[in-house]
Amino acid sequence: MGKAEKYARGTRSYTMSRIRGKDTSIEVLVRSYLFSRGLRFRKNDKRYPGHPDLVLPKWRTMVFVDGCFWHMHEGCRKFRIPKSNVEFWTTKLLRNRDRDSQQRQDLQAAGWRVIRVWECELAKDRREETLEKLYRHIVAPLE
Repeated sequence: MGKAEKYARGTRSYTMSRIRGKDTSIEVLVRSYLFSRGLRFRKNDKRYPGHPDLVLPKWRTMVFVDGCFWHMHEGCRKFRIPKSNVEFWTTKLLRNRDRDSQQRQDLQAAGWRVIRVWECELAKDRREETLEKLYRHIVAPLE
């Protein structure tokens, strides 16, 4: 006998539609930390490809805080293709990954330093280390 469905029919689609694209809990966590360290930034700036979560013009740096599922974090336990509607999800997630890569290349070509922070790196046991490393990376002199 197969595994019982976690959601009633139609509920999964509604649940997925409620996931926000900005001001997520992990994004707010990163912003709060960097602000408390004295860094000032613009958030979700639509003038740049990919609408970076944080733009730090003084440091010529952009930070993307990405969810492991939505951005296909390879090798992460939080990412796996759903078992239902596999073709749809594979196409969608590959398109996200390819778009992310192109946007990162465009920003780097324009002279921006691009930093990506993964959702799994902000788990409680790794959070402080990740945030401190992010801060040091931002304030490091540009090469």
